Amino acid sequence: MATVATPVQTQSILFVENERSRDWTFLEALRTAGYCVRPVNRGETAVEEYAVCRPDLVLLDVRGIGGVEIFRRLRDAYGEGCAPVIVMHGGPDIVDDFKSFPASVVDFLPDPLVVGDALVHIRAHLEARRYLMRQQALVAELSGIIAARDKLLSMCAHDLLNPLSSVCGLAEFLLEPSIGSLNPRQTELVDSIRDACQSLLKLVNQLFDVSVLESGKLRLELVPASLRDFTKRAVFLAAVVALRKGIHIVLQPPVSAEPVLMIDTTRIREVVDNLLSNAIKYSPPGSCISVAIESLPAGPETGPCVRFSVRDQGPGVPAAERDRLFREFSRLSACTTSGEKSTGLGLAICRKIIDLHGGSIGAVNHPEGGCVFSFVLPVLPCN
Repeated sequence: MATVATPVQTQSILFVENERSRDWTFLEALRTAGYCVRPVNRGETAVEEYAVCRPDLVLLDVRGIGGVEIFRRLRDAYGEGCAPVIVMHGGPDIVDDFKSFPASVVDFLPDPLVVGDALVHIRAHLEARRYLMRQQALVAELSGIIAARDKLLSMCAHDLLNPLSSVCGLAEFLLEPSIGSLNPRQTELVDSIRDACQSLLKLVNQLFDVSVLESGKLRLELVPASLRDFTKRAVFLAAVVALRKGIHIVLQPPVSAEPVLMIDTTRIREVVDNLLSNAIKYSPPGSCISVAIESLPAGPETGPCVRFSVRDQGPGVPAAERDRLFREFSRLSACTTSGEKSTGLGLAICRKIIDLHGGSIGAVNHPEGGCVFSFVLPVLPCN
């Protein structure tokens, strides 16, 4: 008999057999190989025994014990979580009966049984089962870690929001002439406090957005809207900020009529504002930022879409860093042109919002310099 290495850890086998033809040699070979074998010699008790011992594998001797019905009951009771089932001593007719199931058994051992070959089959399926269980445990552990992180982010954001808003409001109040004048040095300090609080408020709001998006609790409020209508307002406000750096923002005229979209205008406006802010941060003084909205015809695998794009004249995105662009807390090697701060969360939030709308977002370097950030939204029927 072939030598089979002892398993790394004891694994259990439910051996549903025919008592009148019990194969003591095979049973002993399984135990010698290090497996914990639980023989069951009455087919009608197999499902009950499975519930008790929860085996890693089921060996099903189908000689005269209604093997097909046992298999059906196990699959009905445990579904895809059922341990692998290996059928023994089954002829061609039995094999066809089992293969008629949507979720078939894992394997068949031919008749007559060759012990060494059978042990190889069993070991392979048990190893696969062990790796699957380990993977499921890791996924469950990772899901727990992510849930705990999201809860912590949400708690931190919630607890920080009110005091930061108060400090920011008090700083604004101190700058009001009605409460008395400040000397230049005091005004500078209060301005610094206000700016720092506003930066922290932005970070806290982004952390809260991340926690909500990651938890899957965000529900979009879809309404019919024209992307160009609220983009005009966003471009106007961004242009005021851009003028401080001598940057000009141009909204390209429409080439064709833009269809009405079903979108969450608040969330899409957040994406538009973020892409415009990002372009301003990385554009050199005196440059131009171009904003365009265009309708895209239906393709072989997609329906009609609308694309929003922002082209800057900044350094572009290094090819080696493109995969990190829309990841949380990811910062690239390119520096902002006037020392503006970046949390590394804005683009990650944008990606999640666009994903929820069934669209796509990306960035490419323009052949003539700069980078083009764009997102595409499908044109959905307005109910």
